[in-house]
Amino acid sequence: MTFKSPVLAAILFLGSVAVAQAQATRTWVSGVGDDANPCSRTAPCKTFAGAISKTAAGGEINALDPGGYGAVTITKSITIDGGGTLASILATLGSNGINVNAAPSDVVTIRNVAINGANTGLNGIRFLAGGALHIEKCEIFGFAGNGINAVPTGGGMMYVLDTVLSNNDGGGILIKPSVYLGTSLDKVRLDGNLYGVRAENNANVTIRDSVAAGNSTHGFHAFSTGAGVLINLENSTATNNGGGGVTTSGAAAGISISNTTIMSNGQGLNTSAGGTVYSFGNNKIIGNGTDGAPTLDWPLQ
Repeated sequence: MTFKSPVLAAILFLGSVAVAQAQATRTWVSGVGDDANPCSRTAPCKTFAGAISKTAAGGEINALDPGGYGAVTITKSITIDGGGTLASILATLGSNGINVNAAPSDVVTIRNVAINGANTGLNGIRFLAGGALHIEKCEIFGFAGNGINAVPTGGGMMYVLDTVLSNNDGGGILIKPSVYLGTSLDKVRLDGNLYGVRAENNANVTIRDSVAAGNSTHGFHAFSTGAGVLINLENSTATNNGGGGVTTSGAAAGISISNTTIMSNGQGLNTSAGGTVYSFGNNKIIGNGTDGAPTLDWPLQ
């Protein structure tokens, strides 16, 4: 296409440059920022929601200073990192702190963020869709629902590292996918929730170096109404939970335990509602109201 008017051509060219520059690969938020800003380091935005629309897919939002940066919905590959500051989200009545509803190939990372439900927020992080969700070095607490509510409809993966979930009335982590969801939890604390981790149909969860303590019902719970669910529990602890430290429900529910301590719970191993607990024979199950016993022993190879 050729333009008869040089002025018109220049206007269209400058407009295309402005659109191309509208989104940056790295943006910034500050407690004294303004969402009307371009979200640069010298002119930061005020909220995560304000910054995400100005951040390119695959880019990163960073926090410059301590502040409450508001709830956000994520629909593309993005990293939100509050490292080096006290970056937080305060969820309002009946809302989620972070919604993740991205495409099947998208990768989302939430790192170094405190998410506070103030006892009225619904869920800390709600995972609806996406290729992979990484939650690293976060604190999620005080929600009426779950700290993490993973209910994706299209499968994918979820990774939780070095994160604390506490005092959530609906449970620490709920994993309830429509189709297969692989999940890895490492160095996760689950304290004072309704339950620690509950994995349901189609979930395959590996939990390492983690603690479920003082939860009202179960520490680690595999629950099936038909489809298979498996939790692999390694080098972890369930203690002072009101129900079972390790609990299965349903014939297709299974939990394997290795080098794990299960102590001072209402019941140690609870398979009364069906399911299988596989033990590698190197666990400590002692001092519970009822210790219970593994369904099947697997010798170490």
